[in-house]
Amino acid sequence: MPLNPPYGYIKDPDNPKKHWLVDDEAAAVVRQIFAWCMEGFGPSQIARKLKEAKVDCPTVHSVKLELNAPAKTPEDPYKWSPTIVSRILEKQEYLGHMVNFKTRRQSYKTKKKLDNPPELWKVFENTHEAIIDKETFERVQELRKNKRRPTKTGKTDMFSSIVRCANCKEKLYYCTSKSFESRQDHFVCTTSQKRGEEVCGTHFIRAVVLEEGTLKHMRLVIQCVAAYEEAFRKALGAKKSAEARRELTAKKRTLQRSEIRLKDSDRLFKRIYEDMVN
Repeated sequence: MPLNPPYGYIKDPDNPKKHWLVDDEAAAVVRQIFAWCMEGFGPSQIARKLKEAKVDCPTVHSVKLELNAPAKTPEDPYKWSPTIVSRILEKQEYLGHMVNFKTRRQSYKTKKKLDNPPELWKVFENTHEAIIDKETFERVQELRKNKRRPTKTGKTDMFSSIVRCANCKEKLYYCTSKSFESRQDHFVCTTSQKRGEEVCGTHFIRAVVLEEGTLKHMRLVIQCVAAYEEAFRKALGAKKSAEARRELTAKKRTLQRSEIRLKDSDRLFKRIYEDMVN
């Protein structure tokens, strides 16, 4: 278990080594950070919003609570960095899980820590109260995979980093200008911008056309669901059942591997014990 709980939690006085309690003040900030990300704001924009709202950064907050601060106290107590915001948005601990083995030491001779890949992490679920629900957390991770970088004009589009070319399957590049009207904003295939490569011709789609087409498709889907509600419900239920069966099968495999590992460990300990006795 980590020495210090992440921002948003404090150690349980009755069980400081194994349990965390929600720090209501910091937890409210964490929820606001996730809410802003859901609205389309990036880490830099969120950090700027927190500074403007004069919210204490995690280090200053820890000092005020007389906790062990993880870093040196900054001169500006409201200075939030995009890196800190990014780390908060990625922490599974806010789901109520304990995550161990995130880092390792290359040697016992050095104190320098190295990051472990996520597949080597050990996640223990539901060890403390969650601050963020699973649906919100997963949605934020999906949004962060498709990061939207604001253009020089400051404008962004809801489809930025999401839409792809029908021919080469590469992302479409959002084009706009201060002199453009909204009907002139458009998306161009990224491969058509590469010099010396003939992957795709110079073709584009206007943002308003894309929005209108998406809206029309959504209305069509809603009409189909309304007309065939029972069939849709059955199909959705079958899909969820299949996903639940796959998840159960995966957990059974993990359980079997763990049981085999435990038996091997028991045999190993018994052998070591016998060798020591001899």
